[in-house]
Amino acid sequence: MKRPLLFERNVVEQLQEAVKTFLNAQQDFISLRASSPRSVGDAVQSILEDNFAKILAGHVQDYSTGFARRAMADIAFQDIEGFYHVVDVKTHRLNSDFNMPNLISVERLSRFYESDEHYLDLLMISYTLEATQVLVEKVIFVPIELISWQCLTIGALGWGQIQIANANRLLIEYNGSRKQWMLQLCERLMEFYPAEIAKITNRIGHFEKVRQAWLARPDE
Repeated sequence: MKRPLLFERNVVEQLQEAVKTFLNAQQDFISLRASSPRSVGDAVQSILEDNFAKILAGHVQDYSTGFARRAMADIAFQDIEGFYHVVDVKTHRLNSDFNMPNLISVERLSRFYESDEHYLDLLMISYTLEATQVLVEKVIFVPIELISWQCLTIGALGWGQIQIANANRLLIEYNGSRKQWMLQLCERLMEFYPAEIAKITNRIGHFEKVRQAWLARPDE
């Protein structure tokens, strides 16, 4: 399967550095009253929505932003080779406790990846914060299938939610393939679903006992 030119190692490294340089050139775009990770994340996402197409200049032909919060994409574009990208922008404060950001539903991803022309990309902005100055330390721009399963997990939401296990530890396998990654996803789910069934069976048993206890009580 052909990978977009956009993700050739030398090209993507230049783009990552360009995003980092651009964000670090922005002057105090948050206030002391709005310096929570959520506020910083919203501000960074807004700035990138307005400017990512310029940073991608020469690699993008159609570009869209302004999606609903529950949508799969924060940014979407078609590159010059015709591949369609949806980009999930994540921010991570480096001097905070570890977090486990959600990426996408396994069912939604399986449908989206029925087409080899589709790419779900992560744009991870890792930063530190000094007063109102956001200092970007690292930028990762990568399709989800290059994120190692060593640092991903499945969360129990709906069909299952792919999560980064710890945003402080993001491993990228630049020589990986979509086929290998999707097969690993299926293997993880073959372990995940039976474990969820066992949990639900235990919960049913617990509340059957609760039900019987209430049935045994005298009527008021």
